[in-house]
Amino acid sequence: MGRKFFVGGNWKCNGTSEEVKKILTTLNEGKVPSQDVVEVVVSPPFVFLPLVKSSLRPDFHVAAQNCWVKKGGAFTGEVSAEMLVNLGIPWVILGHSERRLILNESNEFVGDKVAYALSQGLKVIACVGETLEQRESGSTVEVVSAQTKAIAERFSNWANVVLAYEPVWAIGTGKVASPAQAQEVHAELRKWLQANVSPDVAATTRIIYGGSVSGANSKELAGQPDVDGFLVGGASLKPEFIDIIKSAEVKKSA
Repeated sequence: MGRKFFVGGNWKCNGTSEEVKKILTTLNEGKVPSQDVVEVVVSPPFVFLPLVKSSLRPDFHVAAQNCWVKKGGAFTGEVSAEMLVNLGIPWVILGHSERRLILNESNEFVGDKVAYALSQGLKVIACVGETLEQRESGSTVEVVSAQTKAIAERFSNWANVVLAYEPVWAIGTGKVASPAQAQEVHAELRKWLQANVSPDVAATTRIIYGGSVSGANSKELAGQPDVDGFLVGGASLKPEFIDIIKSAEVKKSA
């Protein structure tokens, strides 16, 4: 199998310098499994990237929450992949549901972003997921497959991609996909990769779950065979993020 557990913390648009320093203290002092068991990445807002990168323990890594779709230039307010590389930021989150829904980023735009970021040497957490309306109409698999297709058809090397399944109806709502629901979609995504990319990519690509993950539910979710980790929102700002990282032990002992 050999898919290393992956835990990402998406801080979204939160934090002040003082709050960030407190979070860093919690992270730096947290006792977590070793790097050969779990890969940990935290994603602060752009303005705090240098502070977090310089102060964070070396076994944790830093991600940006977004980057521009092509080379920098006259794109006011945007941050380019080249700038992130220049800062030594290894990861970026792309296609998050909040950007898809609030900022109307299309599947194709997200796919272009992923391909460009990869071409510049960044590693990408690429997000897919359905709304409540889409789930209730029975089109979950159709929606996430279309989102994944728009990403997959723009590059061939998946070594630096983590796929994050985020049911939009479970983000920040306190609702969580049951372990069985999460497993079902992750298995479908892996099946899609097997049929449309390659069996090797399907077997090695990490598919992580994001949607109101907490210290209370992370162990049970981690126990699902196709759940390779988490993209954590609100809980990544709290001490329970350490407990979520520790849930990687479930896979180790499996």
